[in-house]
Amino acid sequence: MSSSDHLPVQIPDGFAPLGTSGTRLLEIERAKASFSPAELREYIYGNEYLERQSRILPIVENEPAFDKSQIHYMSRGDKYRHGLRKDKRMVQLTREHGWSAEDVKVAEELVDMPAAFGLHNSMFLKTLRSQSNDEQQELFTKPAENFEIIGCYAQTELGHGSNVQGLETTATYRPETKSFIINTPGMSSMKWWIGGLGRTADHAVVMAQLYTPDGKDGKLVKRGPFPFVVPLRDRKTRELLPGRTVMDIGPKAGYPMTDNGTAIFNNVEIPHINFLAKFANVDPESGRFTAPKHDKVAYGTMTFIRANIVQQARMILARSATVAIRYCAVRRQFADRDAPQTDDGRKPSESQVLNYLLVQARIFPPLVQAFALHYTGRAMMTAYNASQAALEEGDFSLLADVHASSSGLKSLSTIMASNAIEECRRACGGHGYSLSGGLASLYADYLPQVTWEGDSYMISQQTGRYLFKTMRSVLADRNSPANKANDTAQYITRYVDNPNAKAPFKYAGDLSDPQIFVDAFAHRAAYLTATALRKRDIEKRTWNDLLIDIFRMSTAHSQFILVNNFAQAIMHDEELASKPAVHRIMTTCFELFACYTMDTEASEFLSSGYLQPKQHELLRSRTHALLAELRPQAVPLVDAWGCPDYLLNSALGRADGNVYPALVRFAQGEPLNETRFNVAIDEDELEVGKEQGVRAWTKL
Repeated sequence: MSSSDHLPVQIPDGFAPLGTSGTRLLEIERAKASFSPAELREYIYGNEYLERQSRILPIVENEPAFDKSQIHYMSRGDKYRHGLRKDKRMVQLTREHGWSAEDVKVAEELVDMPAAFGLHNSMFLKTLRSQSNDEQQELFTKPAENFEIIGCYAQTELGHGSNVQGLETTATYRPETKSFIINTPGMSSMKWWIGGLGRTADHAVVMAQLYTPDGKDGKLVKRGPFPFVVPLRDRKTRELLPGRTVMDIGPKAGYPMTDNGTAIFNNVEIPHINFLAKFANVDPESGRFTAPKHDKVAYGTMTFIRANIVQQARMILARSATVAIRYCAVRRQFADRDAPQTDDGRKPSESQVLNYLLVQARIFPPLVQAFALHYTGRAMMTAYNASQAALEEGDFSLLADVHASSSGLKSLSTIMASNAIEECRRACGGHGYSLSGGLASLYADYLPQVTWEGDSYMISQQTGRYLFKTMRSVLADRNSPANKANDTAQYITRYVDNPNAKAPFKYAGDLSDPQIFVDAFAHRAAYLTATALRKRDIEKRTWNDLLIDIFRMSTAHSQFILVNNFAQAIMHDEELASKPAVHRIMTTCFELFACYTMDTEASEFLSSGYLQPKQHELLRSRTHALLAELRPQAVPLVDAWGCPDYLLNSALGRADGNVYPALVRFAQGEPLNETRFNVAIDEDELEVGKEQGVRAWTKL
């Protein structure tokens, strides 16, 4: 909203909240910091990122096409148009300013309006770059990079999502015409949920079951799902090409600017070159099929995407915690029942909501989880790069562990982040329900992350299979070099050597040693794997019978990774050690993360015999003590994440603490306030004229 003159309802100047202002309350909170938030921010992001953000933020927050003030009052169609305008302007600004890919990534993160070009910029381009041969790079990738063609990634179908092998869309090769025929055989085969397909894309990478003729009798043989480039619309007239039926699938819980669509293909013919053939090949003359040399060549792309999802989840946690902690520092409700009366006999004043232990127990965990995901996201990118370098040399030894860990972490991080948004929203009380708070819309937009790129419950099976395989290998030969190659094999080996190990701590002070938690989470993960493997291999339980066990195995393994990476930073990160005040607060955050997670999952630590009931009581008491210890540092810690107000788009999480004026201003902008409505039941008219809002407010 550029000017109050354009608001339907006016409020008199000087009309302000009573009591201590939100700005002053946050100033008091910031004065309690035992460390420098700026120093911690630099440690988290690095100077290069911060300089990039400071250069780009003024451009995007002052760009009319990126204005966020009216989004919640727009219709679905207007939101799509606003998103399309934003995407087109982003490309223009990229060219005007000569932005790099990293610059664009930061700009998109700040604007945070997932819209029409989202799948083009991610999966469409990523697939073209990774799956195309040299000729296809020239034919498809370069035009896509220049936005001469706009694409989407069409994998999910009405009847199939995570089960890619079960996709029903077909691509049948005809040697006589050197072309593939794309067909949608039934309603369940319709491509569905495809971002950008509804109204935007003119090309799609379509995942379809490849059928090629057998070399002997020409009988068609199913080869499995592969990617094909399928033109959808005329690039100039935007008319659908013959044989294509495409439409938007309608409103969703979130992502209103994105035109998720559906498509039916009826004998759509595409040339041989449109089969992405970097790894697999169909001979144009005979139709002879050559399979990829390694059946896991696509893991690299999936691992990269899932590592980025972990990095994104840390920012979702940080944003949610920022809104909730700042607001709960400003919001006052009730007085502490045990607080003494003042000297003049008056009742104590209302307490900041942030002072309540029950509130701290709900919104401090997301804050420390954000730091945990920060370290693991960084480690995952390092592991991905190492794995890709090995792949280039023909070494696949790192692939399985990295892929399994990325699968489990994708599952855990997205469930963790989505739960945290909602918990933080609830902690904001009634105002958290308003879209002005920023959390309700963030929740709706983030929820798809739990499902896409592998359903976060079903994907845990990929981690489970790897853990079973590793446990079997260790049981067969624990001294094999392969069983000492990574952290997973090592912690399983330690468990096999000593399955009856016990937690060594006796006092709260013992919990200051990060290695105690590393060992505890490793033992619990191995115990769950051994227990499930016994059911599978000895009791001969079906895979379906073990799905809950496997999900818990995956969660335990992923939580071990989070604890281990965080602990390694506390114990060995030289940069962190060079900043004593930052190191101290990170140590507190680590201990709270480890204690809280261990307390939450206590049943499995207890059932394994590793943790004793009295140790659990000590652990829970220590968790509560850490919440109180973190209380004065909470606002400085969220400040360290440096989430700009423009990104948060939240009346509740504003850096200046002016919560109540922002809430009132949001209400002033409601277009309904411009109209007086007719409620007489015998009259058909709904409106009776324009509202004279100023008069109503001048009576105050």
